[in-house]
Amino acid sequence: MIPEIGHFVLIVALCLAVLLTVVPMWGAWAGNARAMRLAPGLAIGILVFVAISYICLTWAFLQDDFTVKVVAGNSNSLLPVMYKFSAVWGNHEGSLILWILILASWTAAVAVFSRELPLIMLARVLSVMGAIGVGFMSFSLFTSNAFERLLPVAPLDGNDLNPLLQDPGLIIHPPLLYMGYVGFSVAFAFAIAALLGGRLDASWARWSRPWTNVAWAFLTLGIMLGSWWAYYELGWGGWWFWDPVENASFMPWLAGTALVHSLAVTEKRGLFKSWTVLLAIFAFSLSLLGTFLVRSGVLTSVHAFATDPERGLFILIFLAIVVGSSLVLYALRAPSVSSRVRFEWLSRESLLLYNNVVFLVATLTVLFGTLFPLLVDALGQGKVSVGPPYFNAVFVPLMALLAPVMGFGPTSRWKRDSWSRWQVRLAPAAIAAVACGITLPLLNAPYNIWVAIAVLLAAWLLFGLLQDIWLRMRTAKTAWAGLRRLTPSYWGMVLAHLGFAACIVGVVATSQYAIEHDLKMQPGDSRELAGYEFRFMSVAQVPGPNYVADEARFEVWRNGELLTRLAPQKRRYLASGQVMTEAAIDAGVFRDLFVAMGEPVGVEGAWAIRLHYKPMIRWMWFGAIMMAAGGFATVLDRRYRRQRVSDPAAASPGLAHGV
Repeated sequence: MIPEIGHFVLIVALCLAVLLTVVPMWGAWAGNARAMRLAPGLAIGILVFVAISYICLTWAFLQDDFTVKVVAGNSNSLLPVMYKFSAVWGNHEGSLILWILILASWTAAVAVFSRELPLIMLARVLSVMGAIGVGFMSFSLFTSNAFERLLPVAPLDGNDLNPLLQDPGLIIHPPLLYMGYVGFSVAFAFAIAALLGGRLDASWARWSRPWTNVAWAFLTLGIMLGSWWAYYELGWGGWWFWDPVENASFMPWLAGTALVHSLAVTEKRGLFKSWTVLLAIFAFSLSLLGTFLVRSGVLTSVHAFATDPERGLFILIFLAIVVGSSLVLYALRAPSVSSRVRFEWLSRESLLLYNNVVFLVATLTVLFGTLFPLLVDALGQGKVSVGPPYFNAVFVPLMALLAPVMGFGPTSRWKRDSWSRWQVRLAPAAIAAVACGITLPLLNAPYNIWVAIAVLLAAWLLFGLLQDIWLRMRTAKTAWAGLRRLTPSYWGMVLAHLGFAACIVGVVATSQYAIEHDLKMQPGDSRELAGYEFRFMSVAQVPGPNYVADEARFEVWRNGELLTRLAPQKRRYLASGQVMTEAAIDAGVFRDLFVAMGEPVGVEGAWAIRLHYKPMIRWMWFGAIMMAAGGFATVLDRRYRRQRVSDPAAASPGLAHGV
């Protein structure tokens, strides 16, 4: 009965989404305030019914209701309870319900926290988000029913959750990733609403910017967790492989980064209005494209939901409708609202424009590398592979071009600046950065030019920010008074740029200095790696809640002292019979020691063992956390909580109802 309730309330939510799409939009066109005021209530109603539907599906998993098809296919009576929660979205059908729940949450949040918006703007935004909800709820109900029963014959037990997903990191990784993916629908909705109203001004950018920053921050955390999970769970010791599904989440992040910066220019100076709208459309379109790639079955990946092509066709049609209609509207309206403000080439505007161009080129580069094999295959030209060599060759130089310019950004002036002023203000930072780039890599032998360049660029960003903070605070009477001058939006920028600097150092250091050994070892053997001695002590069989594992016991010694003990495992899951690798890692600020088991070798108790030394790898993830914290910090800025309705036509639905 519970699954039927979940199915029914999802149908009710679809009906409410249709009403949200049609009624407030008609009210905006006709100038009917009563119809527009229905939008917030409908948005909250959708959230309530979708939440009930999700709870019903979760209940079926917790109760081991194997009469429900997705429960039987993705859970098991031996599965630990915490993984039964994640099993809800560890499949195509359930993950769609999670997607819809997060979309409904974003829609309701806009309804609740944007009441200071002009009514006509709020109605249009919520209507656009309602239309997106209609598309995904229809996808779930008509092609991917999560509540389908296996009656009259149901299995006594389930097939179990994919062992790759039985991990604490995967409990929070998909929700965070979806919060970012779906969050860009808010920026998209604001952009479409602004185009419909013919008003692309600073007010629109101010309303849209905090939502975009939060979505970008969630997506940053989601990608970071995915990288971390791949590092310790897949057993190969890598953190990024340019997998097509990894790219599917990375492309919206790149476009979203450009959008975040472009919104800042539109809000501050009224520039790049058409460009900002196009980036909002592009970012959300890439989120939909990622959904298509993951769920269409055209890709083979450990991250993908490989389903039948009919489902992929539904998403492809929905993607074509969303992107096509948005671009048509953009083509009709953008020329009439283009920016008229001028700026010099030496100015903050030009630096942000350069930033946006680099990020857009990087996005297109990744998009081309991801889709090219699919295009060649569709044309019947055989199978081709585009892997890390291509992406590293074209993407890394773009990021290297970006970092030097980022150092000028915080100190530069709007509209017009000069080389002489930059030289005076940033000379100390440049000297300190060069000194760090020359000396710090000497602490590690052999000297590596790529690490030196990475340290130089990271130090340039760090000292440039410190210089700018000092310049902004120097005229204050006290340090506290100086700090109070700096807004949360400014601190968000500082955190994000420092996080980017940490990522540069982490990526380059671990890529250049990492040491990896694949060995045959048996109990009693020892191997030295990067000054650490790994002693293979024994192998024991260890039972788990739904698996049995062969566990290797290692001791790590350095300079005659026991440093740590590591216990990697090779697990065999009872329900599915799948064998998985569970690495053991001794984590540190400046290095990780990584041990993973391969397969048994021979008959003398020998195993294939993988030993890794990973210097500064955690700087990447720490940097990503800092960037996300910067995105969240900007929302605390007071100007985003003020009520600003400067245009009577925007405030009065009777005066502005053109669609």
